[in-house]
Amino acid sequence: MIWREMSDSYASVIPTDPSWQPEGEAAESAEDYVRSVFPDPGTTGQEITTEFYDRITVVDAGENLSRITCPSCGADIPLEWWAELAEESEGEFDDLGIVVPCCNAHLRLDTLGFDWPCGFARFEIAVLNPAREDARFTEDELTELAILLGHPVKQILTHL
Repeated sequence: MIWREMSDSYASVIPTDPSWQPEGEAAESAEDYVRSVFPDPGTTGQEITTEFYDRITVVDAGENLSRITCPSCGADIPLEWWAELAEESEGEFDDLGIVVPCCNAHLRLDTLGFDWPCGFARFEIAVLNPAREDARFTEDELTELAILLGHPVKQILTHL
């Protein structure tokens, strides 16, 4: 992935279950671990944040997202449909159930085929403008975060 100057990039980790949240101590341990694997040289604008959301929140890929497919019929779902849905909901949901525009199937948003992974979560650890050369979490790092949090996790890479 190429990170452009004058823009922001995020490497985020979220639980695989959109409704799940860790206990406070587990979240603190996970954040400490992220700080250890993404050391900040103090010159890049890197920031690490931990968020607990009241509602299920979109963790979007930003400019990385270029295609969404329907798991029911295989058709492309217009990005405009997704953008309008996210804007209308302000990126927050109580329920991920939707009717897709392509075939009117009743699905969950987290089952759509996002070509750059997007996610939905009530908890997120994000690294803004990662300072290290490879901005992605490694598989070993994701495994360690899952152990620290007590729940499987996945990674979302965002470019704005």
